[in-house]
Amino acid sequence: MATPFDKVVQEIRVSGYHNHRKEEHSDTVSQGIIDDLTKECAPLRNDFESGRVRTWYRAKSPSARGRKGDALVGEAVERGSPDLDKVRIFIENKSVVTAHRNWSSRFDDLNQAMRDMHSVKPEAILVATVMIGIAQRVLNVPDCVAKKYKRNPKEFEEKVLPRLSKGDERLWDEFDDCISHNTKDSPRKTAERFRMLPIREPGHTHAVGYDYVLLAPIYIDNVNPPYVPFPNDLGINLDDDYKAMLTQICKAYRARWHP
Repeated sequence: MATPFDKVVQEIRVSGYHNHRKEEHSDTVSQGIIDDLTKECAPLRNDFESGRVRTWYRAKSPSARGRKGDALVGEAVERGSPDLDKVRIFIENKSVVTAHRNWSSRFDDLNQAMRDMHSVKPEAILVATVMIGIAQRVLNVPDCVAKKYKRNPKEFEEKVLPRLSKGDERLWDEFDDCISHNTKDSPRKTAERFRMLPIREPGHTHAVGYDYVLLAPIYIDNVNPPYVPFPNDLGINLDDDYKAMLTQICKAYRARWHP
């Protein structure tokens, strides 16, 4: 089956580049997971159809330090903000693409989100996804290339944007001061670090940990067309792992709310 990361790749091809400063691609992943869960998991689908639960995207809650989840599925409430003590599924998405040296802040974000949610709702199904870039060099468009055209954004839109993610290798030389370099081992090391996030055993809601952490290798350099690599040096079969994640979420949902 196609994964939400396949759609992320399609969107980058259309938009021209990956903007790591914005959350559009995180939204794509969240919505894709919820859509696939609704199709594949009958108990969850029935709860949506009956109005028992609803979804919030990037919604802040008055509890747990105003924690904002990328996607929350919880019992329907009258007011707009979700109550974390009524949340059933919590999804947080991160990416390490442009510079792998930034992995630690993304790791800390996921670790803190996990602990905050567990303190409020231990039974909530906690899911994290991490998009890991495998390119050794990335053209940093939002932080560097686009800023060069800050006074003339139309020139950027007309002369640069149409060439991005199309394979125009001249971009490397034209914007050589905007390249973020990663070592060959960076993706592997980043994957190993995120595998250090605690994963709890099925049914062990007393334990602090994620129910599933999905690592998604993806090739993005903003010069060549992006793609989801398989096989890859990380040994990750994204299609199989994604299916396993959906299955595990559904099993946990059934066990916790439809025993």
